[in-house]
Amino acid sequence: MIIKTTIKKVLLAASVLGLNIPLASSQTKEVTIDINLSKTYQTISNFGASDAWSCQFVGNWPDDKRNKIADLLFSRENNTDGSPKGIGLSLWRFNIGAGSTQQGDDSGIKDEWRRAESFLNNDGSYNWQNQAAQVWFLKAAKQRGVKQFLGFNNSPPVQFTINGKSYANGGKVNIAPDKYDAYATFLAKVIKGVEQVSKVKFDYISPINEPQWDWSDGGQEGAPYNNTEIAGVIKAIDKEFIKNKIGSKILVGEAGSINYLFTKGDKSGKGSQISDFFKPGSVNYIGDLPSVAKTISAHSYFSTSPMASSVKARTALADSVAAVNGLNFWQSEYCILGDNAGEIDGNKRDLGINAALYLASVIHTDLAVANASAWQWWTSISAYDYKDGLIYIDKNKTDGNFYTSKMLWVMGNYSRFVNPGAVRVDATVSASAEDKSLLVSAFKNGKNVTVVVINPGTTDVTTVLNANNAQVQFTTSYLTSQTDELKPGKITGGKNVIPARSIVTLTGVIK
Repeated sequence: MIIKTTIKKVLLAASVLGLNIPLASSQTKEVTIDINLSKTYQTISNFGASDAWSCQFVGNWPDDKRNKIADLLFSRENNTDGSPKGIGLSLWRFNIGAGSTQQGDDSGIKDEWRRAESFLNNDGSYNWQNQAAQVWFLKAAKQRGVKQFLGFNNSPPVQFTINGKSYANGGKVNIAPDKYDAYATFLAKVIKGVEQVSKVKFDYISPINEPQWDWSDGGQEGAPYNNTEIAGVIKAIDKEFIKNKIGSKILVGEAGSINYLFTKGDKSGKGSQISDFFKPGSVNYIGDLPSVAKTISAHSYFSTSPMASSVKARTALADSVAAVNGLNFWQSEYCILGDNAGEIDGNKRDLGINAALYLASVIHTDLAVANASAWQWWTSISAYDYKDGLIYIDKNKTDGNFYTSKMLWVMGNYSRFVNPGAVRVDATVSASAEDKSLLVSAFKNGKNVTVVVINPGTTDVTTVLNANNAQVQFTTSYLTSQTDELKPGKITGGKNVIPARSIVTLTGVIK
């Protein structure tokens, strides 16, 4: 079974990533990767990232710099040497602000980079020139071929919150039921207004973010909810969308950690969201609402380490999602936070391959064990000293330098080549091979086949691709390592070297 094989591979990969789990045997220099194109799993919806919070300033930077940053995130063109110009994200997440920027210091959010502007004025009118720098990135994404867009809220507008702030008091819900309709009307107007100024339509609206957390420290905009309150908000939005003939789908979940989807968790009334929202007969059932996407989303924070626990939780998650007919799972936000059971510390920037290898293992496990049909990064551009950015910048509102990370390019090993509509297929390291440290996933999209191989070990590994009875001709490889960034290479013959501590994407076609 794929799950059992994946568990073995992840556990052994964990050893070379720093966990105290010994390898069963020494590595060999050659392994066979068996690909079964007829054994299929989830269909990929997208790979994405968000504009919070830096795009509100970077979108006003000089043209040459903001365009280069947009190219890195969205472009599907190649440089003259054949290497990708960018990672070709297929979804872009737009932070719909609650208005803490207009409140300034009175917002209670000390760091102005974590405040967010709102389109809504206090007199009830709307200013579509607000959030202009973020709108610039919306346009830039569309110009470079991005076709899916999602608007998300960390908090309802401050005009509708109980305390008049964009963060809560004592972890209590910050919007009263009599304001649900006003919030829904706001979202409907934002969808139409943004489309008017940018020609970009939000395919998805995610109105609630990490409802399990208290959001009472003023560190950023945020709002807690229990499941009953979430269901009430979603019902109001669905009603408004139907009334205004808005086709945007509502994304439900955005749980602060995946465990809240399939366990009760440690927050009363905030867990078991799969059954609560999508099992008919549940008191909070919203799965039959026309505007609700048949998707449950969660964030992979605090669940990726140690690797054995990560696999166990994702296996349970996949089983819970599969129990609801037609339901998909999106991993909708992640960056490297915390100490991760000693595997890697989320503090301090790491532009090199260490953080990238860890990120690659998380993406792999979410795709190959949890059956995630979408995988989305948190803040695409970071001004902070954390492992939270694909691209890093100087904390300067008008101009500055930017720095790419290997995490950007590792994301590209997936996002550039595993396109929407691709279907994950079975891919395992041969049972007869002694080396099981490689993490392998494979995808089929029409006649195109893509294989992503992660080698976290310290030894180069030669792979032989075996597509069983299918005739697949692999033509190009793309290498990300400490010294390379999606470096293209020609594949000749049936063997491919996966360098130590690298991620390689192999592309081919079915003949």
